[in-house]
Amino acid sequence: MRFEQAAHWDASYAGDDRAGDEQTLRAQVWTKAKRVAAMLPFAEDLLAAYYCAFDRDTPLQVKAALVGALAYFVLPFDAIPDMLPLLGFADDAAVLATALRLVAGHMRPEHRAAAKCVLDGLRP
Repeated sequence: MRFEQAAHWDASYAGDDRAGDEQTLRAQVWTKAKRVAAMLPFAEDLLAAYYCAFDRDTPLQVKAALVGALAYFVLPFDAIPDMLPLLGFADDAAVLATALRLVAGHMRPEHRAAAKCVLDGLRP
């Protein structure tokens, strides 16, 4: 999957009638991911979780777990402040890893391919 296809895949879900909270979360995930993607070893998992969470075919309980993990990533108030070198994203990675373990059966190859494609476009 090329970067343009991944962007289109994401944009195809953005036009739904959904709450403003979802759109805010989407924007915050992208803003923070773009800013820190190069230094996050779990960036691909983060974006794959994003694509799975906002996939129409993902069951509601799976979406809830993933949206919770994504919200924890973007919230400025968490257990370990993100500005601390090396440790700052440890709690975010732990929350994401736990959520991914719970929903692993629902992560499709398309989610991972879209995440990889976007990261390839973000990284130098």
